[in-house]
Amino acid sequence: MLLFNQRLIQQHYGMKEAIADVRATLRAKKNGQIDAPERTVVNVAEYNASALYMPCLNLASQMAAMKIVSIFPTNAEKNLPTTQGAMLLTNMENGQHIALMNASYLTRLRTGAQSAIATERFAKKDADTLAVIGTGGMAFEQVLGINEVRQLTTIYLYNRTKDKAFTFKQKLADFGVNAEIIVVDSAAEAAKHAQIINCATRSTESVILKSEVQPGTHINGVGSYLPEMREIDTALITADNQIIVDDVEGFKHEAGEFIAAVNDGTWAFDQIFASLEDVVTDETIVRRDDEVITIFKSVGASYYDLAVAEGTYREVKPYGETITIE
Repeated sequence: MLLFNQRLIQQHYGMKEAIADVRATLRAKKNGQIDAPERTVVNVAEYNASALYMPCLNLASQMAAMKIVSIFPTNAEKNLPTTQGAMLLTNMENGQHIALMNASYLTRLRTGAQSAIATERFAKKDADTLAVIGTGGMAFEQVLGINEVRQLTTIYLYNRTKDKAFTFKQKLADFGVNAEIIVVDSAAEAAKHAQIINCATRSTESVILKSEVQPGTHINGVGSYLPEMREIDTALITADNQIIVDDVEGFKHEAGEFIAAVNDGTWAFDQIFASLEDVVTDETIVRRDDEVITIFKSVGASYYDLAVAEGTYREVKPYGETITIE
């Protein structure tokens, strides 16, 4: 079995590859070649934390992956990562476990790839201004994804702890993101300038308000993944706007603000405009006009993890460390 640590994966597998691999896996899913049981979420109330267990099988490639990821928001106080994960890749032709890899970076990367695919299709073609609401663990690869599909000229950053926003700004600059990066004092200030909004928080209250979003904006919401969480104002969740989701069944159980809109009677799940699978396999699915607000909501699904696990194995295999488990 090969062992891939995060540093090794980052050296050889990036956003461009992840986008291509996610697209390929969604095409396989459309063809009925993906078996993805619903994930199991174990909540640890004492620490406001969660552990997620996600299996998936690709019948076309005969590869399976099991990802375990833990999300502990208070870990920063202990100088530990907020998100930690591991992924086991198995050859299903013979049952051999062929690779164990760090999944924290891959989780961030595949989520960024999802937002990139949605943004490429639904953000206006000339959109070049991005607002980033929340600069925590998931946010960096979100920016990289958008930067892959739109030529960004300006990025507005907002984080409740302003120093972290400045640290994030430097990280983007060091990576080579070629845009003017401005730290602002509120989510509203960031949103009002933006044609694209990335939101990645664990908030239980809306951080993107309808009154602050301009017509024609595209929003990526990737932070709230439990029923009690909220990022996007439910006033934005209407039949007039186009709602795109990464996984319909997971979305129905986990997308807090959308569940709230259904419970309030202001929206219904059958008003979902498209899934990301639909977007990848049908080029006629596009934004309705230049005024509509489009919202992509991601809660995650195991086949996205399998996509980047297979891609990582392909690209990183020559460099991995071999280990034997007796």
